[in-house]
Amino acid sequence: MHVEVNETITPQDLMLTIRRAVELASDKTLRVNLRWSVPGCAPVLTMGGQYAARNWTQWTQGFQYGNALLCFELGGDDELLALAQRHVVADMAEHLTHTGVHDHGFNNISTYGNLRRLMLTGRIARNDWELHFYELALKVSGAVQAARWTSLPNGLGYIHSFNGSHSLFIDTMRTLRVCGIAHQLGHALLGEQDERVNLLARLLAHAETSAQYNIYYGEGRDHYDVPDLRGRTAHEAIFNPASGAFRCPSSQQGYSPFTTWTRGLAWATLGFAEELEFVQSLANGEFGVDGVPDKRDACAMLERAARATCDFYMHRASARDGICYWDTGAPDLPRLGDWQARTADPFNEYEPVDSSASAIAAQGLLRLGHALGEAGRNYTQAGLTVLRRLLEEPYLSTDPHHEGILLHSVYHRPNGWDAIPAGRKVPCGESSMWGDYHLLEAMLLATRMAEGSYYTFFQR
Repeated sequence: MHVEVNETITPQDLMLTIRRAVELASDKTLRVNLRWSVPGCAPVLTMGGQYAARNWTQWTQGFQYGNALLCFELGGDDELLALAQRHVVADMAEHLTHTGVHDHGFNNISTYGNLRRLMLTGRIARNDWELHFYELALKVSGAVQAARWTSLPNGLGYIHSFNGSHSLFIDTMRTLRVCGIAHQLGHALLGEQDERVNLLARLLAHAETSAQYNIYYGEGRDHYDVPDLRGRTAHEAIFNPASGAFRCPSSQQGYSPFTTWTRGLAWATLGFAEELEFVQSLANGEFGVDGVPDKRDACAMLERAARATCDFYMHRASARDGICYWDTGAPDLPRLGDWQARTADPFNEYEPVDSSASAIAAQGLLRLGHALGEAGRNYTQAGLTVLRRLLEEPYLSTDPHHEGILLHSVYHRPNGWDAIPAGRKVPCGESSMWGDYHLLEAMLLATRMAEGSYYTFFQR
């Protein structure tokens, strides 16, 4: 194993560093939201320590306000709660009916989903009309997301990415939870002639398609699908939408279709683990009807993919301290020597680390460990090990003038979208909205575990 897992660390051991991180994060989040005044644009990543927009996308707007809600839950700053509530009402409605994206679970769970959970857990005062507002939003979002569908002749199918009906992104495993919540709320997608589409069936069909075509199990699917690389993950699977035939793996943000873009891997670890938790929580009567498979089969499929991707992260994708570089096949990675035997170096001259991938993966490891019980203890310990490292410098941003919370996040290395500081050769020292958000989510999960409880978005 390349990650040097701390077998004795507990969630309670992280509480002092989490409290320190919450203070820093709350101040930074409040200042960003009070400063931000770019109409029609969301903050995406920092440039020189200041959050900036990318005009073509708003997929991070939910994280902007979700950060405020998570900081409120962790630290109790009522100003952050009021700010987030105001902006969710004013800014987020268009995301509910956005038919052109696969990211509903990013934008809408981070906002409406967090607010609903806070109300159901008594963290904010219960108001039935307000609760109905949040739940109606989640129902709409789940159905709209599920409608972005490409059917396959084998009875499966997938929510296609913004690239078009031919494109299955592994990222979408993390957004599937919006379909799960909508199903849990009793909602369905209605199509032509009032055809009723079961959202749980669609969720599981997408997950199975992703598990079959984006995840490799060392079973010789292609020349590079070898046992030593079990869990290798393709960012994108390409299909012929006319025939449904699978054509090839691909990658938009990774180095190649046959290496593993580590943030895509992280989306898989967390997405499969969280959906496994969800399916485990459902009553047996919800399975075997309306196109929903047997519960044991669904759990087995999700567990297999979650184990494979988490194992790959621990054994192949990360350095000794659990932090990963941006792609396992990044071309200059060999110039670092035996990089897996050492702690990751975000200031090296050859390839950037991606701390945001590590933050996402940390939560995936923790959730898989929880789903497996005692059999998953090693995953739990690995998740705590990675999270502890992220809460230390040089990853936790302690500079009050830097607007980011988690440093050394990478957005799109092939397109060159990340800032490279003067005098350096690769991106480092910057933050992203999704990296900040997922660090806060992992901190919240560890906090609840330290209290002897747990949390999911599938709150009853």
